[in-house]
Amino acid sequence: MSYARHLTESYGLPVFTFPGPDDEDPTLPEADAVAWRIAADAYDAEETWPEAFARFTAAVDTTLVRALVVGSWDSAYDSGPEDIVEALVEARDELPALRALFLGDMVSEECEISWIVQGDVGPLLDAFPELEEFGVRGGTSLVVPPFTHRRLRSLTVETGGLPARVVRNIAASDLPSLEHLDLWLGTDEYGGDSQLSDVAPIIDGDRLPSLRHLALRNSEYQDEIATAMASAPVVARLETLDLSMGVLTDEGGAALLGGQPLSHLKKLDLHHNYLSDPLKQRFQDTLEGAGVTLDLDRGHAEEDEWDGRTWRFVAVGE
Repeated sequence: MSYARHLTESYGLPVFTFPGPDDEDPTLPEADAVAWRIAADAYDAEETWPEAFARFTAAVDTTLVRALVVGSWDSAYDSGPEDIVEALVEARDELPALRALFLGDMVSEECEISWIVQGDVGPLLDAFPELEEFGVRGGTSLVVPPFTHRRLRSLTVETGGLPARVVRNIAASDLPSLEHLDLWLGTDEYGGDSQLSDVAPIIDGDRLPSLRHLALRNSEYQDEIATAMASAPVVARLETLDLSMGVLTDEGGAALLGGQPLSHLKKLDLHHNYLSDPLKQRFQDTLEGAGVTLDLDRGHAEEDEWDGRTWRFVAVGE
């Protein structure tokens, strides 16, 4: 299944989709009152994304725009967003108030998450040094070079398969203000070839001094991550820990629960899991009394028996 949904909020603002070229006399909100979603048709588009963006910049006072959401572009399963990145970089002086940017806000009807062809997002991060929130959906051909960003507070990468090189480059980046990091690691079948050593610098936490909300989820090696978290230095200063959507079994769950205290957390999210009922009860007995909000919903995590093996799956693959 796919968890990808159209964003409804960005930078604390409701998302408003900029009208298409055939909409008659649309009424537009104030430029700084919404997060603007700009999209082209996913198939057989009569207007390209840069053309839609050009209409947007002509219709809206871009000097006030605080959040942009890049929606679908034509044939995203076959072509990347290079022209979109170029258009945004060229418009950087027209967007002095921009604080949030999301690239690839598509649902499965537009393009499956692991079919979205991405590209190098480094130029965007360089062009907008005042960004506080950045997100991207889709891991195919995604490039995130190691980067320095002094203002970025939130970084989200949603994929059905996140390449190890991207994980390593994010871990090697200099992000002193980053408070929220959310990585969907995915499966090897869709390019998610990372392993525990790739996320280790994140778990150590030395390079992320402001981190308070950590999500390393949707992983086939969720047990290994959970086991590492049992003694990870970063955990003591987190407010929320999210190990959801992956293949988390009693092995990793028991290690996490038997490690360092988690009672300081505001929330522990383990939804979509393969935990037994007795272990879930142990989590509840240990943490709910301490005021920790728990999400232990099994959701759609179903086991299959085939060829003498038990098969378990992450929440988001294709």
